[in-house]
Amino acid sequence: MDPTLSLLLNGIVSGLLLGGLYAAAASGLAVSFGMLDIVNIAHPALMVAAGMAVVLVGTALGLDPLLVAVLQAPLFYLLGTLLYRAYHHFFERRGDEALQGLAFFFGVMFIVEVGLVLLLGPEQRFLDPDYAFVTWRLGEIDVPLRMLAPALLALAAIAALWVFLRRSFTGLAVAAVAQDPEALRLMAVDPVRIKRIAFGLSIALASIAGGALVVVQPIEPGSHQVFIGRVFAICIMGGMASLPGCVLAAFLFGVVENLTASFYGPSWSPAVAFGWLLLVLAFRPQGLFGRLA
Repeated sequence: MDPTLSLLLNGIVSGLLLGGLYAAAASGLAVSFGMLDIVNIAHPALMVAAGMAVVLVGTALGLDPLLVAVLQAPLFYLLGTLLYRAYHHFFERRGDEALQGLAFFFGVMFIVEVGLVLLLGPEQRFLDPDYAFVTWRLGEIDVPLRMLAPALLALAAIAALWVFLRRSFTGLAVAAVAQDPEALRLMAVDPVRIKRIAFGLSIALASIAGGALVVVQPIEPGSHQVFIGRVFAICIMGGMASLPGCVLAAFLFGVVENLTASFYGPSWSPAVAFGWLLLVLAFRPQGLFGRLA
């Protein structure tokens, strides 16, 4: 096979697998930012905190990091509900959720990063499961399990969330709460409770994303800074509240970024990827799967 074609095919496959990681990181934000209109800028920092917890627990107990990420997801769900309680009590119920709410989550992000540095130090941490060193070879295409396994877990978690949002009453209420909370009250549904559940789910997804991240690459307390722009860009490109759009946008973002890094160098990949975002929004301001207001 032509070397250039082989590099192209491997770049696309690696980009799709990278997109799986991006989808895991952005799907939780699609719930909080897209569906609840809560600009949780601390989401990537909580994802990194989840990854650090996965490393500690996985190392101590000898468990697979992806399994640890799933097992600790309920704890991060509870953390998410507590964060929303504080956000609602101090800001949302008083109508101060715009600027002051953003400052609240910025403070959470700063506290998480500094707390991780004080507790664990600034060093990079990682956890290599046995399959991290296994690569499947399909002709000229390499498929590393280090990236495939996290991508499959991320897609499974997103699919489960999508089914919950589409097939359950609570899930349908989540989709409606940001549009017309008064209508939910007329149906004897507490919109604050629905938002608390949805925000908890978004933080639980951060646990899955953290486990996926720590398998793919080493992390340190400041790793979230790399993901802030990417996850918000993917969420906006996908159509804000659309999980299928979020996944598709994550795949596109990963492929564009990876192909650019392969052919032109890593320094160009963020610029080209965000340029692709601007191009998409120029023709579809509502995003790939979004709807015009």
